[in-house]
Amino acid sequence: MSSEILIVDDNADIRNIINEFILDAGYKTRLAANYNQALSEIDKKLPDVAILDVKLDKGDNDGIELLSHIKSKNKDVPVIIISGHANIEMAVKSLHKGAFEFIEKPFDRERLLNFVKRAVENYNLKKENKEYESKLFSSYNIIGNSKNITNIKDQIKKISITESRVFINGPSGSGKELIARKIHKNSKRSKNPFIILNGALLDSNKYELELFGEEKENGSISYGALEKANGGTLLIDQVSEIPLDIQSKILRVLTDQKFKRVNGSNDVTVDVRLMCSSSKDLKKEIEIGNFREDLFHRINVFEINVEPLSHRISDIPLLINYFSKKISENYNIKELSIDENNSYILNHNWQGNVRELRNLIERIAILQPDTKDKISNIIKESLKNNTFDDQLAENSLSVPLKEAREKFEKEYLTIQLKKFNGNISKTANFVGMERSALHRKLKGLGIKEFN
Repeated sequence: MSSEILIVDDNADIRNIINEFILDAGYKTRLAANYNQALSEIDKKLPDVAILDVKLDKGDNDGIELLSHIKSKNKDVPVIIISGHANIEMAVKSLHKGAFEFIEKPFDRERLLNFVKRAVENYNLKKENKEYESKLFSSYNIIGNSKNITNIKDQIKKISITESRVFINGPSGSGKELIARKIHKNSKRSKNPFIILNGALLDSNKYELELFGEEKENGSISYGALEKANGGTLLIDQVSEIPLDIQSKILRVLTDQKFKRVNGSNDVTVDVRLMCSSSKDLKKEIEIGNFREDLFHRINVFEINVEPLSHRISDIPLLINYFSKKISENYNIKELSIDENNSYILNHNWQGNVRELRNLIERIAILQPDTKDKISNIIKESLKNNTFDDQLAENSLSVPLKEAREKFEKEYLTIQLKKFNGNISKTANFVGMERSALHRKLKGLGIKEFN
């Protein structure tokens, strides 16, 4: 499919000359003769590349304003600025605002076409990378047979067919965004946008702009996350980090089903399904005054709790196999052979949860070790600072032998139980004990059995 170039210049001769150049090079074009026409074309549909004259009919920096407007919609769209009144200051300003290139009139045909060609390649590459990342993320499944993951899979099926607001709580890297994406993908909104707003990454002065958008003095509009998600789903990640004054405005949107853009006077109504996530305990945040209780009840219509990976060890071997296959396919290499029962992996505390495990598998894939020993060494080196073996050795040196043995048995059997998802028969078989003997040992060590 041929790329589309928007040409904006108030001089008809120059506009038509550029149009002929671009059409002859095999691209599609759209034309605008003034600021308002350009604004209308941009708002109607973003081009793949824009060529903007700096000075149009409304002022000396019309092109710069249009540049900013395009970037507010999609920062990846390349913009080539042209000017017959060029100076160094103007060139620097346009590049600072995000222009791809700056070219003076009169310009050389080949030079302009070279800029356009590079701009199209740049845009297509970024677009392909985003599509690849989106497909890659969307292609991931929620893996595990632990009670927690089994419950979450069941909850996703039930929630997806509703319009209920969802609150996903769990530690960093546990898969909260993936759960939200799965709910969206299985809902009637699946063909509409899925927009993410990360409360922890925003500049404190830009929350309103990012959420509600802005109406500028020149009449242009910068759309916020709520409007970008219209008809689809908005996930506010790390919602606990949103300031209290913005929380009250979100509450008002949920109550009134409408809002005003920054500097706007008219109400905007959107149809958005809201999901929120947090790695903090919002009830504790409410107690210390960091989060509004009324907003919590609004967003927490249905709650999903994701346990840390260290609490669902039985999922680790399944995740190792899954990521090994996925990452080997992505890198087009021979499938990794990783020992699922590697003690360093099973005993690691996994502060980064599933994301940390995936990163470990990817690190192994990139290094491409050719023996199991080399794989084991990479794992040991990567996880050595936080393994159970190291911690146990250090703690056991300062206690009597009997106590050290009991501590080891308790830690060991607790991990094995988690590994087999509480199944006594499988655990007993693996550790080499009779089922009844294992029951007595667990009771003697004070280990609570679970199903």
